[in-house]
Amino acid sequence: MLNENQEKLFEAFYESTRRNEYLDTRTELLIGLSAAIALNCYPCMKYYFLKAREFKIMKEEIAEVMAKVMAVSAAQKRAQAEEIMQKLKLDFND
Repeated sequence: MLNENQEKLFEAFYESTRRNEYLDTRTELLIGLSAAIALNCYPCMKYYFLKAREFKIMKEEIAEVMAKVMAVSAAQKRAQAEEIMQKLKLDFND
């Protein structure tokens, strides 16, 4: 979909996110994995799971990442539902 110039710019941007000034590689990989899971990006999940294996990230670390993604997602859905009920002035307590 992107033209050649846009594709080059995107690739340069994406690659720049892997060269961190402040984050170590393991942290960068765990953050990337959490973003990939949260956004349902299968190619990204594949990349980060394979990299996690390469960098010997433990299954317990991945479990914590997945739990955090699940908790944030659940909290977002709860807040969204509460906002809609509030806007509609619905009270299910009566």
